[in-house]
Amino acid sequence: MAFAASGVIAVAIALLFFFVFSGDDKAAVKIPDDRNLAGLQTGPAPWNPGLDTLPDRLQPLGLNDLTTEGQVVHIHQHLDIFVNGKKEPVPPNIGIYDGQFLTELHTHDESGIMHVESPTKRTFDLAQFFGVWGVRLTPNCVGGYCKELTPWRLYVNGVQYRGDPRTLVLKAHQEIAFVIGTPPAKIPSSYKFAPGV
Repeated sequence: MAFAASGVIAVAIALLFFFVFSGDDKAAVKIPDDRNLAGLQTGPAPWNPGLDTLPDRLQPLGLNDLTTEGQVVHIHQHLDIFVNGKKEPVPPNIGIYDGQFLTELHTHDESGIMHVESPTKRTFDLAQFFGVWGVRLTPNCVGGYCKELTPWRLYVNGVQYRGDPRTLVLKAHQEIAFVIGTPPAKIPSSYKFAPGV
């Protein structure tokens, strides 16, 4: 009996490690080749909203130019970018093209709150958000920071995400933090969203 119980506990621990420390198996869409994404920013932070070539990136990202915010899926996440302990801005109006259209993934202000607002039920991933932003994101590089020269890590709700960062499926109220170079004194594990957000 004790032997069987220890086996069950071992399996439970193995499954916990798998789900906590591995990445999501599937991205929301097939991850596009960076060569198909126009105008990617590959330099150091801070990065601009990437609007100049946004229309050219929508189709490869599987996104749309919408006239209004979608309401079928309406969730939010918070994004932090730290470079050598310093917090870098996440710009306003990512995914909002000069008053003409907006995408399912966008920002409104400099709070770091990511808006996922879709007129159809589907999932979205971090590759799509960074594609809308126009910032390079690969398993080894974020913007101009590549792990060979500048180590970086991705954290979700304060836990290191060990999978391909592009495949992170966006879910309600995630705290997503890129920690590039020297980490900050504290890695955030949550964000206080306003009531109803």
